[in-house]
Amino acid sequence: MTAATPMEMRDRRFGWMLTAPGLALLAAVVLFPILWAGTTSFFDYTLIMPGYDNFAGFGNYAKAAGDGEFLHAAWITVLFVLAVVSIQFAIGLLVALMLNDTERGKGVYYLILLCPLLINPVVVGLMWRMILHPTLGIVNWLLSTVGIEPVNWLGAPDMAFWTVVLVDIWHQVSFMVVLLLAGLSSLPAEPYEAARVDGASALQRFWHITLPMMKPVIAITLLIRMIFAIKTYDIIYIMTRGGPGTATDLISYFIYRRAFVSLDLGEACAMAAMLLIVIAGMTALLWRTMRTAQDD
Repeated sequence: MTAATPMEMRDRRFGWMLTAPGLALLAAVVLFPILWAGTTSFFDYTLIMPGYDNFAGFGNYAKAAGDGEFLHAAWITVLFVLAVVSIQFAIGLLVALMLNDTERGKGVYYLILLCPLLINPVVVGLMWRMILHPTLGIVNWLLSTVGIEPVNWLGAPDMAFWTVVLVDIWHQVSFMVVLLLAGLSSLPAEPYEAARVDGASALQRFWHITLPMMKPVIAITLLIRMIFAIKTYDIIYIMTRGGPGTATDLISYFIYRRAFVSLDLGEACAMAAMLLIVIAGMTALLWRTMRTAQDD
C-alpha cells in the first residue's frame, strides 16, 4: 500500500469534518440510550428509588431468565413472528409472482399495495380496533346481516392473538411483496426462455429456476421481516394492551410494562439488552447473507 498524499489526507479530514455533526447526533440519539440502558441493567434501579447505589451484577439478567412471565412473553413472540412471517411470505410471494407477469396497470397495483404500509402503526391499531368493535364495529354488523353471531375479536384469548396476527399481515404484507417483486424483476430471462424451449411447465420453471435463484432474496426478506416482527409494539399497545390476560403480551410490550407499570427499570433494561442481543445476532446474519449474495 502506498502512503496517502497530502491532498488525500486533506480530503479525508474534510470528509470527517462534514460527517462529524451527523455522527455526533447519531451517537447522542442512538449510542447514549443503549449505553445508559446497558449500565442500568447491572443495578437495582427502580422508578420509586432511582439511583446506582446497589450494584446487582448479572442479577437482573438471572432474574429475567427465570421469570415465567418473561419466558411466556418470549414464547408468544416466537409464535407471533412465525405466524406473521410465514403467512406474509406465502401471500407476498404469490402476489409478487402475479405482478411480475403483469404488463398493464402495475402503477395502480403498486399504489393499492403500498397504501397500508404507508399508514402509521398507531393509526392502523386505532382503525382496526374500531372496525372490530364487538358492538359498534362494521365487521360484526356485516356478519349479523347474514345471521352470524357477533365475534369478540379482541376479547377472547385465542381470537385476540390471531386477530392481531391478521392485522399485522394486512399492514406489512406489502413490504414482503415489494422486496420479493424486486428480486423477481432482477432475474435473467435466458434460463426461462431455454426452459420454455425444452417444454418445461410453469410449475417446473418456478421450482427449478425461480426458487434457486431467489434464495438470497428470500433469505434477506425473511430476516428483515423477522427483525421487525420481533419488535412489534404499537399495534399491541393500541389494540389489546397484551390482553386478554397475556394472550398477546409480546416481549416488547412486556418490557414496557415491567419498566413503567412494575417500575423495575433495572430488570426491564436487562430484558431489553437480551432482546437487543437476539436482534443484533439476526442483523449480523442478515449482513452476512447480503454479503454472500453480493459475492455470488
